[in-house]
This record gives sequence, structure tokens and C-alpha cells, in this order.
Amino acid sequence: MGQSKLAQLKQITDVVADTGDIEAIGRYQPLDATTNPSLVYKAAQMDQYQALIREVVAASDKPQDAADQLAVRLGLEILKIIPGRISTEVDARLSFDREATIAKARQLIGLYEQAGVTRERVLIKIAATWEGVQAAKTLETEGINCNLTLLFSFAQAQASADAGVTLISPFVGRILDWHKNAKPSQSYTADNDPGVLSVKRIFEHYKRHGYDTIVMGASFRNTGEIEGLAGCDRLTISPQLLQQLAADTGELPQRLDAKAFKPEPKPAPLSEAEFRFAHNQDAMATEKLAEGIRNFIADQEKLEQLLGQLKAS
Repeated sequence: MGQSKLAQLKQITDVVADTGDIEAIGRYQPLDATTNPSLVYKAAQMDQYQALIREVVAASDKPQDAADQLAVRLGLEILKIIPGRISTEVDARLSFDREATIAKARQLIGLYEQAGVTRERVLIKIAATWEGVQAAKTLETEGINCNLTLLFSFAQAQASADAGVTLISPFVGRILDWHKNAKPSQSYTADNDPGVLSVKRIFEHYKRHGYDTIVMGASFRNTGEIEGLAGCDRLTISPQLLQQLAADTGELPQRLDAKAFKPEPKPAPLSEAEFRFAHNQDAMATEKLAEGIRNFIADQEKLEQLLGQLKAS
């Protein structure tokens, strides 16, 4: 029997687990792991985390503080079983506030450092708004490495590279969702999937112009999208799709190669006006960014409500 597609993928791409489920992370042995408010809220409802949650709630005065503590405590548990980094997200309600985002990122890093984990093992996730990108630019100068998330437009990718952020998470599946809704009769494969094509364009731009920012495809709907990006710097994958890849022993050809592009000089950085105009011209990106922020806020508030109820009980 040949190697699984997951094993083949790990040879050409750094595989990251997109979950807060510690058992699943241990099962698939990824390099890194990513969490977000939705995943932390989901984890908070799992039986295996109830003792941890009670401890966090008892030690916190406010639900917001308890939510931050819980995200970090989950991160600390995950870091025990992965060799790389954990991504922990800034409160999405701060997505349009540069200074508040910087303050929250420093606070989260402080919690990790108080627990004995150096900042080199943490990526702070920030929504790729203009304010988020500028906050990340400042944080990177302090050695606080950032993961720019909810990234849908090429303008967001350009601005993130201009800012020198460590990593971006361009979303694949949510782009496909939008296009399927816009054109229900259209059929999609990995070759014409708009989410896959978006990441390929960003990857080529970064490698051709020599940007150090890591491209990590995210938000996959099926293994075909993952296979279409085999060779990307990193891919963050849900446990369900990791399981499917682990069970498949078919051949997995490399689709992306950083060495395939002729080097060119970097273009001039985008100004704020250029960024906002270019992003606004992409209807899919503007709608999905706004929707993503709203959804993360909703799950953050549900998490805080749950923790507040536990505190009161």
C-alpha cells in the first residue's frame, strides 16, 4: 500500500490543524494549529474541557477576560503536542481599531509568556482589514508575529506583504461558497475553483517578488481544493478533511512550486486609498470579510455568555 495523501502532502507542504480539538491534533501530527472564536466556542462545549473551563471562569472577573484566558489555555495544551506554533485570534470586535488590536495582541502574548511560552511559538490572528494590517506591521517590529486572517482579496494579500507580516490565511472554501451562490448552475473542480485560483495568484505574486510572508491556504470545503494547492507553503485543514486525506492512498502531484517563478522587483506598497479602492472593487471579498467578522463576533459573544453563565451559577 502506498503512502496516504496526507503523508505525501506533508512532504511538500507544512500541514496545520484547523481545530481546537486536542485529540484530533494529536491524531494527525500537524506542524502548527490554528484556532478562532468559533473553534474556541465549539471546544468550550466539549466534555473533555469542562474542568479547564471551570478553572478559567473561577480565576477571571469578567467574561471577556475568561474568554482570553480560555483561548490561551487551549493554546498551551495544543503546544504540548505540536512542534510548531499556535494561532490565537484577537477579538473580532477590534477589527477596525488599530491601537486596540495592538493592545489585545500584547495582552495575549503576555498571557503566553506568563505561562512560560515564548512569543516565537505563537501567531496572533488578526482580521485583514486596513487597520488590522497596520496593527500587524507594528506588532511584527516587536517580535509579535501575526497571522492575517479572513483574507479574500488580492489587495488584502498585497497590503499584508507590504507590512511584512509573518503569515496570511487566504480563505478558499468561503470564496467558493460566494461564487456558488452567485452562479448556482456553474460546476467547479480544483482547476477552476475561484478560491484555489485566488491562493495560486497570491502564491505566485509572493514568490515572484521575493516576499517572506508565508501563504497558508485555509477554509477548505473538500480535499480537491487541498490537492489543488499541494506545494503551497502551508495549509490549515479541519480534522474531517485530514481524516479523508489520511485514508486516501492515491497519488498526490505537486501543484505549486516556489522555485518555478522568475524573480522580479517588488512593486510599490499600496497606499490606504489604493487598498480600500481595490478591496471595494471585489464584491465577493467585501461581503465575505464583513460576514466573517460578524460571525466571529457572534461566536465570541456566545462564548462570553456561556462563560458568564458558568460564573453566575
